[in-house]
Amino acid sequence: MARYTDSVCRQCRREGEKLFLKGDRCYSEKCSVERRAYAPGMHGQRRRGKTSEYGLQLREKQKTRRIYGVLEKQFSNYFDKAERMEGVAGENLLILLERRLDNVVFRLGLASSRAEARQLVNHNHFMINGKKANIPSMLVKAGDVISVKESSMDSPKFQEIKAAGAYKTPPEWLEIDIENLTGRVLSLPTREQIDTQVNEQLIVELYSR
Repeated sequence: MARYTDSVCRQCRREGEKLFLKGDRCYSEKCSVERRAYAPGMHGQRRRGKTSEYGLQLREKQKTRRIYGVLEKQFSNYFDKAERMEGVAGENLLILLERRLDNVVFRLGLASSRAEARQLVNHNHFMINGKKANIPSMLVKAGDVISVKESSMDSPKFQEIKAAGAYKTPPEWLEIDIENLTGRVLSLPTREQIDTQVNEQLIVELYSR
């Protein structure tokens, strides 16, 4: 499957803000947005002109897609599904993205970034309700229990995650038992419980053109 393989820090610089794609590094002085607050490439330091309405909509869509690590076709499919659901399409879109297994693993503090969560899921380290779950795009449901496989719990990586996760608080719609590396989906998230800094209405306008 296609996947972005260049430096993810370039994506943050292109959007002109931190997208928190590299976990703890994003909070340190090594963050590239802090060191080079301009777009990547040979023309990155040129003065930017006024952005068109379409440009604003496109940038918001690209930013959201990059935050969640979703490819273009996947993102379009999520939007189509969000439109068919009851409620507001933009809010439905964010709720669908939040329900992805890789995002839930990240939100529970069982990975330092969504990219790391995606890799850990791909490598068969997690279960949902006691059954193997190795597809990052799986959508969780209220009541689902996400746990680390017993054979993986004693690995240095998960011991490190356990130590770091003890200081992290998941969003209200999730709960974590960090000692047993187990999380539960208490309910589906609402827009008020999603702290991703995006304007989903711009994305709706873009797809409605």
